[in-house]
Amino acid sequence: MYNKMWHQTQEALNSLLDKESQKLVEQEKNPVYIFQMLATFYIKYVQIFRNLENVYDQIVHPQKRLLIRKILDGTMGRILELKNDMVELELSEFHYFDDILQDLKLAPQQLDIPIPKYFLKEKIEVIRERKKILAQILADSGLDATSMKLAIKSMPFEEAIKLIQIAERARQGRLRALFMKQIHLQEYRAKQARLLGDKVADSGAAALRIQKNPPPLFHQVSATIIQAEKVSLLRSAVQLRHEEGYREALVTIKNDLQQTEGPDIKESLQDQIRQWFIECRNLTGSFPEYPNVEDGGSAMIFSNKTPEQEEEEEWKMSRSAFLPSMKEGSDVYKDTWMNKDESQNFPQDYDEELIKKEKRKEVEAEIRVQVDELMRQELKNLKLAVNKEIELPVRGKKGKKKNKGKKGKRGKMGKKDKDLTADRTIESLFKELVEEGLLIQARKVNLSDYIGEYSYLGTTLRHVSIEPMPSLLDVRQLITLYGILPLGSAAVHEKAPLVKSLLLAGPSGVGKKMLVHTICTETGANLFNLSAANIAGKYPGKNGLQMMLHMVFKVARQLQPSVVWIEDTEKTFYKKVPNNEKMNDPKRLKKQLPKILKLLRPDDRVLIVGTTQRPFDAELQSFCRAYQKIILVPRPDYASRYVLWKQIIQRNGGVLTKALNISCLAKVTDGFTQGNIVRVVKGVLTDRRIRQQIQKPLTPAEFIPLIAGMNPVYKEEEECFKNWYAKTPLGRKRFLSLTVGGREKETEKGKKKGKKERKKNM
Repeated sequence: MYNKMWHQTQEALNSLLDKESQKLVEQEKNPVYIFQMLATFYIKYVQIFRNLENVYDQIVHPQKRLLIRKILDGTMGRILELKNDMVELELSEFHYFDDILQDLKLAPQQLDIPIPKYFLKEKIEVIRERKKILAQILADSGLDATSMKLAIKSMPFEEAIKLIQIAERARQGRLRALFMKQIHLQEYRAKQARLLGDKVADSGAAALRIQKNPPPLFHQVSATIIQAEKVSLLRSAVQLRHEEGYREALVTIKNDLQQTEGPDIKESLQDQIRQWFIECRNLTGSFPEYPNVEDGGSAMIFSNKTPEQEEEEEWKMSRSAFLPSMKEGSDVYKDTWMNKDESQNFPQDYDEELIKKEKRKEVEAEIRVQVDELMRQELKNLKLAVNKEIELPVRGKKGKKKNKGKKGKRGKMGKKDKDLTADRTIESLFKELVEEGLLIQARKVNLSDYIGEYSYLGTTLRHVSIEPMPSLLDVRQLITLYGILPLGSAAVHEKAPLVKSLLLAGPSGVGKKMLVHTICTETGANLFNLSAANIAGKYPGKNGLQMMLHMVFKVARQLQPSVVWIEDTEKTFYKKVPNNEKMNDPKRLKKQLPKILKLLRPDDRVLIVGTTQRPFDAELQSFCRAYQKIILVPRPDYASRYVLWKQIIQRNGGVLTKALNISCLAKVTDGFTQGNIVRVVKGVLTDRRIRQQIQKPLTPAEFIPLIAGMNPVYKEEEECFKNWYAKTPLGRKRFLSLTVGGREKETEKGKKKGKKERKKNM
C-alpha cells in the first residue's frame, strides 16, 4: 500500500519538478500572476510533503527510507523557499488561496502542514534522558520546596492557636450539620417508603449507585486504538532492526569488496593512468603534470564535466538550494526503484547489490589515493629516465603570506569570540542554568491543541482592499513554517531562508506562551527563559551579563535545537521604563540581542522567540531590528470560536446535545479569547456536573455567568494592534503597495491568466 503511495507521490513530484524548471526559464512581469504561480507550486508541494511524511513513517525498507528522507527534507526546504518568495512578493506573512484551492478541488484542511514524526522519534532517548537530568537537578536543588517555603508567612504563637481553634470549631460544626442532614434524609426516605411502597426508594438507591459507579468501559480506550498503537510500535521496531542490519552490512560488504575486488581495481587504475602517460607523450612530446590531491588526483583526468548554464529570470525569485537535491533523489528513484522487481523481498530488508554498487565507488576512491602516490613517483622516474627532467621545487612564498593573513584574521576573530567557560563541561553549565531558572522545563503541548479554523473570507476582503485579520490556523501555519520545521531538521535549517528570531504579538489569552511551549514539544528543543522579570538580579554587572549570555548560547548550541524565550519582550525595548520597574533594569538585553543574532550561523538551530501583549510600549525601530519575523496573533473569529467551544467542551468531558447551541455560544463570546473560553468550560464542567449530564444536558445558560465576569478584547484594542503592525517594516511596505494606483487592474489581469494556466495543467 505505502509502496504504491510512494510511487504515485514520486510521479507527482517528477511532474512538478519538470513544470517548475520550465517556469523558471519563462519571463514574466505581472506580480499577481507570479504570485498565483508560486502559490500553486506551494500548495502542490504541501500535498507531496503530506504523502511523503506518511510514507517515510510507514515504510520499513532501510535504503528506500534513506532516499525518501532526502526527498522529504528537500520538499520541506522548497516549501520554506516558496513561502519566503510569496512574502517578498505579496509583502504579507499571511496568504489566502481560496480561488486556487477551488480550481485544484482541494479543501482548506489539505493545506495543513504535518510535523514529521521523525523529529521526535529519532531522538526520543536523548529527550527522555535530558528530562530526567532536569528533574533530578530540580529535586536535588530543592527549588520546589524553596518556593513553597517562601509562600508561608510567619505569625505569633497566640494568633496561630486562635486560628487552629477557629478552624477546629468550623470542622466540628460541618460534621454536626452533615450528621443531622443524613438523619433527616433517612427519616424522609422511610416516610416515602411507607406512603408509596418500596419502588421509589429502590429507584433512588439505584440512581445513586449508578452515579457512584460509572460503567466499566467509561474510562477505557477502545480496542481499535490499542491495536493501532501496537502495530505502530511493531513497525518502529522493524524499522530499527532493518536499519541496524543495513549499517552492519555497509561495513561487512565494504570489507569484502576491499579483499575480493581491491587488487583488480588497483591494477585497472594503474593501467589507465599509464595509458594516459603514453597518450600525452605521443600527442605533446612530453609527459603530463600529475593532478594535485586538492584537484582530485587522477579522478580529474577521467571525469566528464558538463557545466550547466542558468539564465537569470526577469522577476527576482530566489535561487533554490533544494531543487538540485530533489532532482538528484528523483533520478535515483527512476534509475533504481521505479521498475524494480521486489517480489523476492517480502520482509523489505536491505538490497545487497545496491550496497555493493555504492561501496564499490568508496573502495575505488580509497584505492585511487594509494595508486596516485605510486603513480606520481612512477611519473617522476619516467621523466628522469626518458627526458632527464629535474622536478623544480614548488614556490610557496605567496601562499605563506596569504596563510599568515588568514591566520591573523582568525586570531582576531578568536579573540572576539573568546570562550569564557573553556575550563567547564556542558553538564556543569547545564546544571547552573537550571538552578538559576534560566533553563526551564517546557510544558507538553502539541500544535494540534492550538485549535482554530481557516479564514474563508480572506481573498474576498482583499479584493475590496480590506486587509483581513489572520485566523488562528494561519498563525499555526506560520509557527510550523518559521519555528518547528527548521528547528526539527538540521538539513533544512542549514539551507532554507534563515529565521533567527520570531515575535508573537497579541492580546492576553490568545495562546502566545502556549505556542512557545508547542515549538519545544514538537521538536524536542530546550527552553531558555531570558525574560526581563526572570533575569532581574541574576549575574549583575556588565561582566555578569556577558557571562550569562555566553553560558545560555553555548549550551543552546551544544544541545540544539533550542528556543530562547523572552516573555513581555517589550520591556527589553521600553520607550520609557516605569518607575516601579527601574530597579529590575528590564533593558539589560537591548544592546546585546542584535549582537547575538549576528553570531548565530545557519548550522545553529537556535531560535529566539519574543512574546508581547503591549508592543506599542517598545521603541519600534530597535524592536523590529531584533525580531526578524513578526506574527500578529489575533482574538478568535466566529469560525474559530465555534470550533473552540465544540472541541474544548468535548476534551473536558462534556457531551454535545441539541440543548447546547454552540453557535449561540460562539456569537455571544465575540471578543473573548481562547484563554477565556478554556477557563469558562473548566469552571462549568466539574466532576459532579459531568456525571449529571445524562439526566441534565448542558445548556448555553450555564456558561454565560462565568463569561459575564471576564473582560473581552474590544475592537479598539484590536485596532491598536493593527495600527502598530502597519508601522513595522513589512506592514509599512504592504500599506504602500496597496495605495499604488492601478493595483486592481493588475490583480484582475493576473488572476485571469493564472486561472487559465491552472486549468491547462489539471
